[in-house]
Amino acid sequence: MIDLRSDTVTRPSAAMLQAMVAAPLGDDVMGDDPTVIRLQEAVAARAGKEAGLFFPSGTQSNLGALMAHCGRGDEYLVGQLAHTYKYEGGGAAVLGSIQPQPIEHAEDGTLPLEKLAAALKPADDAHFARTRLLALENTFHGKLIPAAYVQAATDWARRHGLATHLDGARVFNASVASGLPLAQLCQPFDTVSICFSKGLGAPVGSVLAGSAELIARAHRWRKMLGGGLRQAGVLAAACLYALEHNVERLAEDHSNARLLAEGLRGIAGVRVLSQDTNMVFAEFEPARCEALTAALAAEGILMRAVYGGPTRLVTHLDVSADDVRRVVQAVARHLA
Repeated sequence: MIDLRSDTVTRPSAAMLQAMVAAPLGDDVMGDDPTVIRLQEAVAARAGKEAGLFFPSGTQSNLGALMAHCGRGDEYLVGQLAHTYKYEGGGAAVLGSIQPQPIEHAEDGTLPLEKLAAALKPADDAHFARTRLLALENTFHGKLIPAAYVQAATDWARRHGLATHLDGARVFNASVASGLPLAQLCQPFDTVSICFSKGLGAPVGSVLAGSAELIARAHRWRKMLGGGLRQAGVLAAACLYALEHNVERLAEDHSNARLLAEGLRGIAGVRVLSQDTNMVFAEFEPARCEALTAALAAEGILMRAVYGGPTRLVTHLDVSADDVRRVVQAVARHLA
């Protein structure tokens, strides 16, 4: 099976499973699971932050961060297509009573500073929600957000009294693609959510990193959100294994995505829109999308050719260069 739907579909390797079985355990709600503690400390150190907090999912990690930064009736500035706004069930508004203020993205995925400034609310006017936080995402739809922009945007936020949060679900992809250390990418932000269940290949888990004070606040919200787990070291061990073995190899995923994009460009009926890090966005001949998806699935190739919109194809540790070549050959054959 070749699954290009997302990098969330990865399965733990035999070595990762063994690490999970062998993990020393405690009770993380009581704060004494040694494997969870080790993971939190390792991620915090790598991100250049004081503390870390293990969460079951990136969605809950982001929400815990938003609630640590904002109170009821507060507002955060966020991209209109950002995961925390569009794909996390409206949790900030529903569970945190936090109002999102979506901002239209520029072509490169950034949020133009002039649009942020226009959305900023007067702090002393009771007509408005209080703007408290700027949330960015890196990578964004596979795109590497330029470091110069990140610095300019977070500097702007600080000048206006705003905290900053990074949805860094794929920030390790950004680190590998840019050649910059993780701590350098995380430095401008007060909190960073880092996911291990995407390209890093763990079955579950994210870590929120930030100051000890903010992490303490997020810890209380995690309990309230149902994220307090007992022998969570079983899951944290998979994340530790990923941290120690699967970061540098993300470069292979980026290379395979380039190979996939190059192969698809040579096929009539396919238009490659972009390729960044481990994601390829392409348009397939609309009238044949449904048939192509079914035909590829019959051959053990999973993708979702989208009618009337871009199709996202994602490479990951369970997709090899030979798998990519097989996908290109199959698409060419079915569209011939």
